[in-house]
Amino acid sequence: MTARKTLAWLWPWVTLGLAVALGWMLWDQRSGAPAVAPSATSTQAAGQAVTAEPADASSQAPAVPAAASDAPLVSYADAVALAAPAVVNIYTERVVRVRQYPGNLEQLFGDAWSAYRDRVEQSLGSGVVYDGIGHVVTNFHVVQNAQQIRVQLKDGRQADATVVGVDPDTDLAVLRIALKNVPAMTLGRSDRLRVGDPVLAIGNPLGLGQTVTQGIVSATGRGRLGVSTFENFIQTDAAINFGNSGGALVDGRGMLIGINTAVLSREAGIEGIGFAIPVDLVRGVVDEILAKGRVARGWVGVVPQDIPAEHARQFGFPVGAVVVAGLYVGSPALEAGMQRGDIITEIDGQSVRGAQDALARIAQLRPGQTTRITWLRGPPFNETPQAITVKMLVAERPRR
Repeated sequence: MTARKTLAWLWPWVTLGLAVALGWMLWDQRSGAPAVAPSATSTQAAGQAVTAEPADASSQAPAVPAAASDAPLVSYADAVALAAPAVVNIYTERVVRVRQYPGNLEQLFGDAWSAYRDRVEQSLGSGVVYDGIGHVVTNFHVVQNAQQIRVQLKDGRQADATVVGVDPDTDLAVLRIALKNVPAMTLGRSDRLRVGDPVLAIGNPLGLGQTVTQGIVSATGRGRLGVSTFENFIQTDAAINFGNSGGALVDGRGMLIGINTAVLSREAGIEGIGFAIPVDLVRGVVDEILAKGRVARGWVGVVPQDIPAEHARQFGFPVGAVVVAGLYVGSPALEAGMQRGDIITEIDGQSVRGAQDALARIAQLRPGQTTRITWLRGPPFNETPQAITVKMLVAERPRR
């Protein structure tokens, strides 16, 4: 057989074999199996290295995004569930006397043409259930001069409240309601707060009913706001509106860290600045009211006033020293020889850091204790001031 005849005889068989092989490859690709899949066992047995070829990026299936439910969820629902039942709405009524016929006739005839009438004013606020026997903490200004106080719990129960005691110097008041099984707030600690910690404000803003707003601790130790005598506020950007006063400021665990008390006026274009009384201060005031019916604070009869830092440095006074702007008649300070214009620099050996600090440190003393106060006397313009240190008996701060 010649070569040409041999090739002619083999050609149909070669064509058939190629067709079968091509069909087999197409069937493997449709079924998902690789066209060539060498056995790892046989390759390793032959002592050959197995090298994975990098896959073409265009041929890879797109990555499947994680489901939304798998992402971490930041929620304060558990904190709200713990704290909210202990936050109450407070409704008050007070009678105020108003002039009935104001007008030009008064300017001509004075009070002879004046008439007055009593008008009932209604107000609202918030409060926090302090314990399981029905004591409620709120702001003093919420219940001040109120003839009727009514408290509503989150579960809808209502009761008239009586005033147990008030402390105007810290703007706090303690009420009592005669309801059983009242949910009490869990008290936290405000001395561990850090700027940036998340907080929740719970109250009854604008009479809408219980509302929760969220923010952070913006600052601590805020004072000089003119809200109360002793100020050591927590500043927060959690929304606090009219009706939130007396409500709760809680941390991310639902524990009370403050009593909401004030918000700077939005009429001045100020947003996101609210203040709360620290719970450590609240705890001390409330416990003393419950034990004694009032808060007894130290007092020596001094009216201190801050000295600007640049003036203190100019005249050689310690920065933080305060000037005696006034003295009460018969007060311990006046009897000890202190005079108006003296510069108080130390109380019990500790440097003074402003008028608020001086008042607060004297107030922390118990009536009947003695305190040692150092002040400077003498015109600073022409001679060196004289340092005077005197021990004086601490009296009880008069009640407002």
